[in-house]
Amino acid sequence: QVELVESGGGLVQFGGSLRLSCAHRGDTFANYAMSWYRHAPGKERELVASITSNGGKTNYADSVKGRFTISRDYARSTVQLQIINLKHDDTAVYYCNAKVVPAFARPDYPTEVWGSGTLVTVSS
Repeated sequence: QVELVESGGGLVQFGGSLRLSCAHRGDTFANYAMSWYRHAPGKERELVASITSNGGKTNYADSVKGRFTISRDYARSTVQLQIINLKHDDTAVYYCNAKVVPAFARPDYPTEVWGSGTLVTVSS
């Protein structure tokens, strides 16, 4: 089964930078589109960035454009989220998400997998 393990969260000062990483284990990494979501207290879960299975296309929420960069490393089977110019509104639990490309779906594997999340707190 696929497992996603996030790392890199923590307490960061306003205006600072952070790099989140998500390790994908248990299946062929290149068969999955990868995304980062976040869930802030009192708010709906928000898709902040996504990258296609071949890395050819990325998408960002309007609220993070220009500050967040998603990338993937096929050699390490990881997806990263580089964040710069952190704002208080970026405080949230960040979740890694993997969705299998339908052509590669297997009956005994879930089509979508979530990590357990990593907390990012932006301080003044």
